[in-house]
Amino acid sequence: MASPEPPPPATPRTIASFLSSELGRRTLSGIALVVLALGTAWWGGLAFDLLWALAGALVCREWVALSPARDEPALALGGAAAVAVAAIILSVSGNLPSALTALAVGAAGLAALGRNRTSRLWALAGLLYAAVIGLVPVAARALPDVGLVVILWMFAVVWMTDIAAYFSGRTLGGPKLWPSVSPKKTWSGFFGGLAAGCLAGMTVVAVAQGYGVAQQVPLWLIGIASALASALGQLGDLAESALKRRAGVKDSGQIIPGHGGVMDRLDAFWAVALLVGMGLVVGAVVRASAL
Repeated sequence: MASPEPPPPATPRTIASFLSSELGRRTLSGIALVVLALGTAWWGGLAFDLLWALAGALVCREWVALSPARDEPALALGGAAAVAVAAIILSVSGNLPSALTALAVGAAGLAALGRNRTSRLWALAGLLYAAVIGLVPVAARALPDVGLVVILWMFAVVWMTDIAAYFSGRTLGGPKLWPSVSPKKTWSGFFGGLAAGCLAGMTVVAVAQGYGVAQQVPLWLIGIASALASALGQLGDLAESALKRRAGVKDSGQIIPGHGGVMDRLDAFWAVALLVGMGLVVGAVVRASAL
């Protein structure tokens, strides 16, 4: 029996077909997002801060578009502007109270613009949700000495959790995690992602400690924090899925080819950013009480 013919080499036509496919667009845009996120994180400064100010503004716009206030564009525009301005103020001045004041002014504007109580509450919730995306990465990156490590830890936990949850869920299958909200997610995917996110977070900190750019925090403690962040990130993903299901849409937007909206890419990161933001607040309170 003759041996099977080897597959033909890739041709420009097959490459072009891949690039024009959904998977191709998703792959290329995913690579571009990773390069952009890591590049600006490494560079720091205004480039990084403006990226997250823009991300926060877009998240706020998409949130309003998924809410009962979707037919009130002034709320989306006002909330997005408030988040962006607050993030830029924090970046330029490093003054958190001033940034929070800008958010408070924006919240007052949304309360005045909303047509009814429901739309006002949804818009205000979107403002708070987006503020986590717009402000926490900026504040974390500005931490002396360890800012880059914190950001890389966040990226590592979120990305490795997402990748491992996808592949372990597809490989192992099993009971669904929350079928009424996200029919494809499984418990095997959840625990696979949890293990990978925990390991990735510990690895980032261990490498940073090895190079002397991170405090010598016990790795078991980093493991606990990474596992908590991984679990919260997966819950953040589920929460956004529930919001989209409520709105009757598949994606939060169409701005990222193959990936949907900005919220679709940052739902897990949002939950981890919230955890980091709470840590920053606790740290600030402890330092203030020690003075």
